[in-house]
Amino acid sequence: MKRSELYPMPEYFDRYILLADDIDMLEALQISLHELENIPLGLWQSLGNQVYAPGKWTIKDLMQHMIDTERIFSYRAVSFARGDEQVPLYDEDEFAKNAHANERTLDALIAEAIALRKSTIHLFQSFTDDMLAKMGNGFKGEYSVHAIGYILAGHQRWHFKVIEEKYLTLLKE
Repeated sequence: MKRSELYPMPEYFDRYILLADDIDMLEALQISLHELENIPLGLWQSLGNQVYAPGKWTIKDLMQHMIDTERIFSYRAVSFARGDEQVPLYDEDEFAKNAHANERTLDALIAEAIALRKSTIHLFQSFTDDMLAKMGNGFKGEYSVHAIGYILAGHQRWHFKVIEEKYLTLLKE
């Protein structure tokens, strides 16, 4: 199934899903792994703990957020696939506040994100077509296991775009 064949399209998460390529979901996750493995690490490291506006997260905070979100959504995917249609919500700001991402190296966060994405791909490869079609309730409504795969691929692109447009411009000032 391609991204454009998702039905229903989750209203809130369409902003992420539509950033994923209109290809098979596992292929979209593989592409996102490749993009993660090829980030301009030196450029990102040169930002240190700068933020583009007061109260915004650092690059390390963003990476930790992507890791935490992938873990949460992978749990939702396996829960929905196994028949648990209701999962707990999570407060991304509370997670960020308590993660202490800025005490870690960017290298370590990237390595963790790569390992996690590989694990996520294995998880989604294990789902049958029936499991991928199962629906569940999470933040902002109902969505399928299949949609979660596209959400994860697009969520990464969303934040990479923020880094490109808002953080890397700090290096030019």
